[in-house]
Amino acid sequence: MKVGVLRERREGERRVALTPEQVVRLKGWGFTVYVEAGAGEGAFFPDEAYREAGAELLPSGAAVVQASDLILRLHSPSGEEIRAFPSGKTLVGLLQAWRHPEAIAALQEKGWTVFALERLPRITRAQSMDVLSSMAALAGYKAVLMAADHFVRVFPMLTTAAGTLVPARVLVIGAGVAGLQAIATARRLGAQVEGYDIRPAAKEQVESLGAKFLPLTLDGSGEGTGGYARELTPEEQARQREALAQYVARADVVITTAAVPGRPAPKLLTAAMRKAMRPGSVIVDLAAETGGNCEESVPGQTQVLDGVTLLAPVNLPATLPVHASQMLARNFTEFLGLFRQKEGSPALHTRDEILQATCLVWQGEPITQTA
Repeated sequence: MKVGVLRERREGERRVALTPEQVVRLKGWGFTVYVEAGAGEGAFFPDEAYREAGAELLPSGAAVVQASDLILRLHSPSGEEIRAFPSGKTLVGLLQAWRHPEAIAALQEKGWTVFALERLPRITRAQSMDVLSSMAALAGYKAVLMAADHFVRVFPMLTTAAGTLVPARVLVIGAGVAGLQAIATARRLGAQVEGYDIRPAAKEQVESLGAKFLPLTLDGSGEGTGGYARELTPEEQARQREALAQYVARADVVITTAAVPGRPAPKLLTAAMRKAMRPGSVIVDLAAETGGNCEESVPGQTQVLDGVTLLAPVNLPATLPVHASQMLARNFTEFLGLFRQKEGSPALHTRDEILQATCLVWQGEPITQTA
């Protein structure tokens, strides 16, 4: 099988889907790898490193697509790109199809096969391919550093010649991978940390990191399919905001990470809740790219509202391009391992549960998905 790696064209994107290290693995499996010139520059992987790993460098994305059977990239292609694509190829990426249905429809018309890795099932076999968890861990880490940079005080308790400085109080809402990493990072910086999630199972995880779990409960479990949080009803969301308000008001830093797969982010922080926070406080909305957990968030912008700094960063993992690319490349490579038979020759395993869950289009035919 011939695998192609494109240079990412989204503004601010510095990651690359495959690193030279993983090219070596794919070559050992019998894959041919084509890389668009300059694809790894943003993550400090030069063209020469890809050549040494055994990849063939091609001058343009069009040349890579033409030469390859399967294309790796991080984002859904634009309409202009798709119009120039040949027919009958395979695309694997983090495509967020629910946000870009027009791109998926255009690829379907071209007779492409499309795999969206954000749909990976939460099963043991898929853990090594879990791109969402890989990127969420980096986002949670970076969110705390951004909060500390904008906060007007220090995070840890310090005993100085001028007296003792009290630690910052950090509230992390959402205890998935990003939230747990944010909790761990804030704890390492010396803050007092509280965590909250609608899933009861998260309590043990939050407390294992040395944070306090907020004693808020819903009528019924907040657990959804695959271990993710479920989407709350409007009535449940209203009760949740009411219960959270007192904890938000006393926090110095609030980091929101709540998400529901394939849906806009739930609104957890209202303008009234933000106004109750002390001037100098900071909110980091990690869900900004899918609509935001804060009703005042503007994706990609930092606002100061009544003395409270509200950050709504997008694509945070791209700000850590070296490690982000290394993690993504391992995830992609593990996924490509499903495309080869035991004896080493490439094949499509149409009955594999991982491929079934991630396949949106098969040779131009849409695949019905349940979530």
